[in-house]
Amino acid sequence: MTLTLLRAKLHRIRVTEACLDYMGSLTVDQDLMDAAGLYEHEKILCADVENGNRFETYVIAGRRGSGVCCLNGAAAHMGKTGDHLIVMAFGQFTPEEARAHQPRIVFIDEAFNRATTR
Repeated sequence: MTLTLLRAKLHRIRVTEACLDYMGSLTVDQDLMDAAGLYEHEKILCADVENGNRFETYVIAGRRGSGVCCLNGAAAHMGKTGDHLIVMAFGQFTPEEARAHQPRIVFIDEAFNRATTR
């Protein structure tokens, strides 16, 4: 048996842009992806704090240090610039692994979309 647990989370990243004319995904600053341990093209679940929408897509790397968080393609209909997202990735763990697992949670600075410490 395996258990599905939260593996990585970007907490309250601010949407900086939306681009309908794109194949799909969420573009995120590579520095933030690295901080959370997200892999390019990894499946993610997003929750929009402002409107309550939840949607699945995949993450692609944006320019390092840019603070970018861009809703692409169909995902661009799920939120708007200025909204805050909770971006989550999950993993499969055995019960033994699950007992010791701690997700990597990255809190985001409101002003610049940078990782902050808490």
